[in-house]
Amino acid sequence: MQHAPKLRSPLDRLRQVAMFEIGGLLLITPAFVWLSGVPLVDSLGLLALIAAIAAVWNALYNTSFDWVEGRLTGRTADQRPALMRVVHASGFELGLLLVSLPVVMAWTGMSWLQALVADIGLAAAYVVYAYVFNLGYDRVFPVSQSA
Repeated sequence: MQHAPKLRSPLDRLRQVAMFEIGGLLLITPAFVWLSGVPLVDSLGLLALIAAIAAVWNALYNTSFDWVEGRLTGRTADQRPALMRVVHASGFELGLLLVSLPVVMAWTGMSWLQALVADIGLAAAYVVYAYVFNLGYDRVFPVSQSA
């Protein structure tokens, strides 16, 4: 069994989550408004609520994923190979989808199927964004220099 991995500090994790969620809102909201037809204010409110839910999930998921991966492989998050990054980003979005689907339905009045399609679209956009963001974040803020 591997030794306990070095994890990001709480301040570093907070910075990561805040940067991720703010960047996601700025990038994804305009596309969601355009594709869904949901008005800007409603879309922004919905995506901000999902971002708040995602922020909590982000911290819990990333810390847990980093810990498990570190225990199994001995590597830190900034050493994660590409395939594991895909698994990481996809797992995050799948977990969030389970929580966000009822929120999208209630907020927009969409049917279950419409909300599922919208939520899958959001999840797909965020998988790509999460992959790119976390790769960049790990390069700019390596775990060894965690604040």
